[in-house]
Amino acid sequence: MSEQSSSFEVNFDGLVGPTHNYAGLSYGNVASLNNADAISNPKEAALQGLVKMKAMHDMGLKQGVFAPHARPDVSALRRLGFTGNDAQVINKAAKESPVLLRTCYSASAMWTANAATVSPSQDTTDGKVHFTSANLNNKFHRSLEPSTTSNLLKAMFNDDEAFAHHTHLPDQPFFGDEGAANHTRLCDEHGAKGLEVFVYGASSLNPQIVGPSKFPARQTLEASEAVARLHKIPNEQRIFIQQNPDVIDQGVFHNDVIAVGNANVLFCHEQAFLDQAHALTQIRQAYTGEKLHIVEVPTHAVSVQDAVTSYLFNSQLVSLADGSMMLVAPEECVKNPKVADYIEFMLGANNPINSVKFFDLRQSMQNGGGPACLRLRVALTHTELSKVNQATLMSEEKFNTLNQWVEKHYRDKLSDHDLADPQLLVETRAALDDLTGILNLGNVYEFQK
Repeated sequence: MSEQSSSFEVNFDGLVGPTHNYAGLSYGNVASLNNADAISNPKEAALQGLVKMKAMHDMGLKQGVFAPHARPDVSALRRLGFTGNDAQVINKAAKESPVLLRTCYSASAMWTANAATVSPSQDTTDGKVHFTSANLNNKFHRSLEPSTTSNLLKAMFNDDEAFAHHTHLPDQPFFGDEGAANHTRLCDEHGAKGLEVFVYGASSLNPQIVGPSKFPARQTLEASEAVARLHKIPNEQRIFIQQNPDVIDQGVFHNDVIAVGNANVLFCHEQAFLDQAHALTQIRQAYTGEKLHIVEVPTHAVSVQDAVTSYLFNSQLVSLADGSMMLVAPEECVKNPKVADYIEFMLGANNPINSVKFFDLRQSMQNGGGPACLRLRVALTHTELSKVNQATLMSEEKFNTLNQWVEKHYRDKLSDHDLADPQLLVETRAALDDLTGILNLGNVYEFQK
């Protein structure tokens, strides 16, 4: 069996952290803003995510687990001038700046589509799988993530012969980088050479590239170009497309809220890209595989607003073992009549997407992240998969162990008031200490060093 024919796409889903809360920190993310100050249920959120991971595993897909980050980020609070021991730092922040405290408690690393950009070995000139952690500098709470993300990725993909890890891009808006949420890969099969599509919202250097006027463009062209260079992707295997600035201003904060690709299928809204007809022509011309399918959803069938509220495009597209393709969608798609009608129509139309599975991800959805936000896609050959930290891969035993871990360590209710309790810090550190043993990660968190 050739390496190409024995290649897989592995989805590493973010395990929702013990401090999952609704702080409304993400300007430009409509769901995040609308649910600010609601009471969250971290235990339910983590269990919902695990059910999805296990279901994907049971369908024969390769599924991995991406550990949460340590929160609250006490080091960040100290850098901002809060002093004393950990409990004193938390108490002072709660009194003087509860917004900053909430920010440092954010469990947003659960959305691992933003963790990094990944290029498989088939696309890189040195034949390695390349990872670049996203700097996420557009939002303070997310800008705290890159260093821990890099530690986790190196603990998961710890083989220098197979994997190359890059430091995140400079920490400022010029190189704003949001990871795989603005990147997709099109190919005839996962083991074949692919076309890496980088989608950006604005340019830091070119004033002629007009960005959105209301909400920020989180991904810059310069960041996408830098990642492509770092990953050693040949010019003919990469393309840079601008997201439609008008839809960014309607709450489409990442490209994966309006488009998703898998293998030789690009599933997108007709307003996803600037000058869409030209953008799709560019993609078709750059694609060197045998057959590219573009499923373009018209506005009259699904409005941008319906796409944002249902997260239709923040679904996963996955290739099953029998060669069919499935849409993995949030239950919100069923509840929206226009979206539900379109999905039914699409499944009966002439395209490779022929089944759908819906998941209850309510806790994540209310904070602005659907199925696609929760996973980082990594295409691997059989040999490369054998070099991955095997303890991070899903199995029946791992599912049961992680469920027991959540039941032991997680609270079932979290409000603003709870964030001022230093005991929450003690609980989360105990949970993550246990988890690093379960996933064989070593000492990846600052508090462990």
